[in-house]
Amino acid sequence: MTLNRIMIAGGADDIASLAAKSVRLAGGEPIVFDDLSSGHEHAVRWGPLAGGNIRDADAVWVAIREHKPDAVMQFAARIEVGEGETNPAHFYDNNVAGTLNLVRVMLEEVVKNPVFSSACANYGDPERLPLTEDLPKRPVSVNSRTKLMCEQMLEDMAHTHGLSFAALRYFNAAGADPDGEIGEEHEPETRLIPNAIKAAVGLGGPMKLFGTDYPTPDGTCIRNFIHVTYLAEAHILAADRIVEKKTSLHLNLGVRKGRMVREVLKAVEAATGRACRGVAAATSRCRVALFRPDECHTNAGMDAALV
Repeated sequence: MTLNRIMIAGGADDIASLAAKSVRLAGGEPIVFDDLSSGHEHAVRWGPLAGGNIRDADAVWVAIREHKPDAVMQFAARIEVGEGETNPAHFYDNNVAGTLNLVRVMLEEVVKNPVFSSACANYGDPERLPLTEDLPKRPVSVNSRTKLMCEQMLEDMAHTHGLSFAALRYFNAAGADPDGEIGEEHEPETRLIPNAIKAAVGLGGPMKLFGTDYPTPDGTCIRNFIHVTYLAEAHILAADRIVEKKTSLHLNLGVRKGRMVREVLKAVEAATGRACRGVAAATSRCRVALFRPDECHTNAGMDAALV
């Protein structure tokens, strides 16, 4: 890593805290900016905590003025899709207005290198597969619409104010720190793998399968899972790239082969030695998710983010 200091907004959550760890291991200093409303103080272990909410301009200003980061990673967002549909105002306030506020203060302090944690859900129901960065964006949820709005906002600011930014799009973050220092810790837990593990060990009811009639070998959706450590490393590579080249990036992050939901349940059964029963539920807006890895490899050297 060539950067000395990176501020990580929302840095007390699992992916972002692993980004902080990766920054430290790469020789940099991570500054965690988080109000701990959904993050955890015990996850702030590799750099100082600058407490605050991205919607609070004064708090953002104090953190940037004090720590003088070379780049800022923006993970601070509401992400639970169902919550966005029932409380859209909260999503737009936090995700869009909060990101605007963060970037506005960055510009005032001449920090022009944001790395935005976005979503492949921006593509909606894609017109073709595999997903490539040039496909039209047709988000179908409040959550993905806020992500796309933030990307468009960054593009406009890049054009007018000379930002160099990265928008990193991915679907299903999965896994935990291989060293066992940081794991998934959400309330409510919405991710497939931890819920499957909980179901297998008796900490919840059977897994709900949101759709069993997809055109796949077992009828369940193909999901593209990417390990959280690869995501963390990808954010660092992107930060290095935009600072070094003074250019912006829009990249899909994923693996070369997706997995069907029932495949995941069978893997959990094999790992735990216990049955992981699934019951059919209403079909969700899940889509078969496949990626072309060439763009990441060519544009950012993100071998670590591709398995």
